[in-house]
Amino acid sequence: MEKRYSAKIVEKERIKRKNKKAQMKIQQTAFVLIAITLFFALIGMFFLNYKMSQMKESANFLKEQEAKKLVSKLANSPEFSCGSSFEGEKRGDCVDFDKIMALKKNPSYYNELWDVEGIEIKKIYPSKNKNIECNESNYPDCNKITIIASNRTGKSAYVSLCRKADLGIYTKSKCVIGEIIVKYKNF
Repeated sequence: MEKRYSAKIVEKERIKRKNKKAQMKIQQTAFVLIAITLFFALIGMFFLNYKMSQMKESANFLKEQEAKKLVSKLANSPEFSCGSSFEGEKRGDCVDFDKIMALKKNPSYYNELWDVEGIEIKKIYPSKNKNIECNESNYPDCNKITIIASNRTGKSAYVSLCRKADLGIYTKSKCVIGEIIVKYKNF
């Protein structure tokens, strides 16, 4: 009976050891599964972060393109454009300096029309004077017209600034290189 009893004890011990080994294997498998899940979750987070940064860059690029198109649209609008009034041909990105001086008196129209916060036009070359705001008394010996004042930074485009110069008997068109700066709310 003692042999039987000791055989049962040995058998029970062997079963306990097997159960412990099985429990350890189950725990190891569970830890490996948790580790793999965390690993893929981290990879997923890095991937999403990368995609979000690409989307932000793309959104900034599109906003910048929109701003450049707005500047070009403004420069080629009938209110600013030279049209075919200089040398009989239509020029692209040509701003009539005389029109701008006349339109400077009513800037509120442009706030509603283009939803802009600021419009500035500067003479770049040749420009003898630095940052002299144009008004009726110093025109055309000035180099900056602020149609709508704003403290924001804006997008700019180079344009031809043309005006009619009175030469006594006849008038002649005189063009200089200029820059139109548009400051708008959505950028």
